[in-house]
Amino acid sequence: MMQRSDAGPASGGDGTQAHAHLGDERAKGGLAGLIIGSIGVVYGDIGTSPLYALRESLAHQVEHDALTEESVIGAISLLIFALIFTVTIKYVIFVMRADNRGEGGILSLMALAQTAMGRRTKVAFMLGVGGAALFAGEAIITPAISVMSAIEGLELVTHRFSEFVLPITIFILVTLFWVQSHGTARVAAFFGPIMIVFFLTIGVLGAMHIPEAPQVLRSFDPRQGIAFLVTHGWLGFAVLGSVFLAVTGVEALYADMGHFGRGPIRIAWLGFVLPALLLNYLGQGALVLSRPEAVGNPFFLLAPDWGLLPLVVLSTLATTIAAQAVITGAFSLARQAIQLGLIPRLEVTHTSASQEGQIYIGRINRLLLIGVLLLVIAFKSSSALASAYGIAVTGTMVLSTSLLFIVAWRKWGWPLFAAILFAASFLVVEFAFLTANLMKVKDGGWVPLALGGCVMIIMWTWTRGTHLLAEKTHRDSIPMMELIAMLQKSKPTRVPGTAVFLTSDPAVAPTALMHNLKHNKVLHERVLVICVKTEDRPRVMPGKRFEIDKLSDDFYRATLHYGFMESPRVPAALAAMRKAGFKYDIMTTSFFLGRRSIKESPSSEMPVWQDKLYVALTRQAANATDFFSIPSDRVVELGAQVTI
Repeated sequence: MMQRSDAGPASGGDGTQAHAHLGDERAKGGLAGLIIGSIGVVYGDIGTSPLYALRESLAHQVEHDALTEESVIGAISLLIFALIFTVTIKYVIFVMRADNRGEGGILSLMALAQTAMGRRTKVAFMLGVGGAALFAGEAIITPAISVMSAIEGLELVTHRFSEFVLPITIFILVTLFWVQSHGTARVAAFFGPIMIVFFLTIGVLGAMHIPEAPQVLRSFDPRQGIAFLVTHGWLGFAVLGSVFLAVTGVEALYADMGHFGRGPIRIAWLGFVLPALLLNYLGQGALVLSRPEAVGNPFFLLAPDWGLLPLVVLSTLATTIAAQAVITGAFSLARQAIQLGLIPRLEVTHTSASQEGQIYIGRINRLLLIGVLLLVIAFKSSSALASAYGIAVTGTMVLSTSLLFIVAWRKWGWPLFAAILFAASFLVVEFAFLTANLMKVKDGGWVPLALGGCVMIIMWTWTRGTHLLAEKTHRDSIPMMELIAMLQKSKPTRVPGTAVFLTSDPAVAPTALMHNLKHNKVLHERVLVICVKTEDRPRVMPGKRFEIDKLSDDFYRATLHYGFMESPRVPAALAAMRKAGFKYDIMTTSFFLGRRSIKESPSSEMPVWQDKLYVALTRQAANATDFFSIPSDRVVELGAQVTI
């Protein structure tokens, strides 16, 4: 006999209800509110790129004494092409169509590709993990380069501030990471208005300078950028690598789609953010053409003398918002990775009673802070950090395009030739950008590669070790139905109440159940075995949260379904089961959890170093009581040593 939380299977459905629910929530906020919110959160990173993108692109020309009118116009033409082709055409028009029941992001796209293939393919898995790993590197670099580039504007106010740039940057970053545990809901309400003022300011400043050198408008002709690349050889290629800094943060358009919706994000980009960015880049170019000495920091020199300090303050606020958005994205990505079994389960703290997405993960926050501070201290300037930035962004883009090819071919039903042509048109451009950025490996480009490599090794080790451990546990365990048959023949002492056992393998008897029988020699009058399953979708409708199987008169098995963007809360699921007719009394219910101590094994299938790494990772995992939000006063933990 099976009891379900609704008539349909828990893993079925087409997401229509989820979309309707999401639409209702968005309707409450209003289209204008969602547009303003997206300007504040989604476009913080890409919106602050003008602080350093053109400056770094022209720095190569200054270094080779090749700064001419044609070279400046060529560089800006490439910037415009990157914004229109990569951001507008690829992400705003195509990538945002690939939503996983309203949600976006590289891991969401990976899950969508796996669903489209009909199985968990290694290709889609590796592409998704690689993209997530590179995003981790980007999440460390973004706060460092964004905040530092803004504070460096103080040097233009007076050179006396030069020695304070590093301490002020460190102070702001430490403060930013410190407030994460208190939640960002209140601060987030000011993100949109501040970023609107920032975009209006940089757009107006840029427009004011365009008349000084109107020939800069020739940059809209893509032939100018192509001619620059053709005539300048390796210099053009080096500039191309820096040009890509203009689109850093573009992944946020896709990753934050579930928070604001496809429409508001598109309207904000096409109607407000893109025009402001184009005006600013054109204004910077016109300033350099009319006053070549401004090439050292054209963004801040757009402002009149009286407006320089206010612009520095406004830019600092904007870059702090950009850093905040990336940190929040890192928390969200980490939770997805935990739910998908890519990293150990870490304690997730909800900082808002009303918003599911407002979360804080202490260990991730500390790792990000340490990484950011090390980068700031080691590189000492935003220009030095710029070399490390592009590889993470371009690498993620190449991987997302590859996943998009799978989705277009298998999910959207495009002919194979059309899907290949579609992906190739983007990959040609992105590989050109990636190759250009790889020239900077020795100058700092090794940082995101090293960070991404470390994250990939951790994810690979965790998934491999967990798989081997599950196989070993399955081999050494007794099938659930066999145990029930044995207990009916040899009946143990029964005690009142309900015993709940959590397991990752519902087909076999939980280890905690076997230890309880072995050592305590008793069994509760009712036993419930719970398996928490993560689906390849962002969220599961509450009506499809659980399935209950009655295995015997006193044994039940429940499967709880959660999306990869949800936190599994077992007590809430039990309350829903009780409403649906499953009777139990929480005051007479005990939760039995197995606490395994993993030991290295000389016969392990993994290399010694990977064995040691997996054991170290298991020690970082949060205990099941906290992770599943189980009342601690109702928990009994039974320990066991296991080798892999």
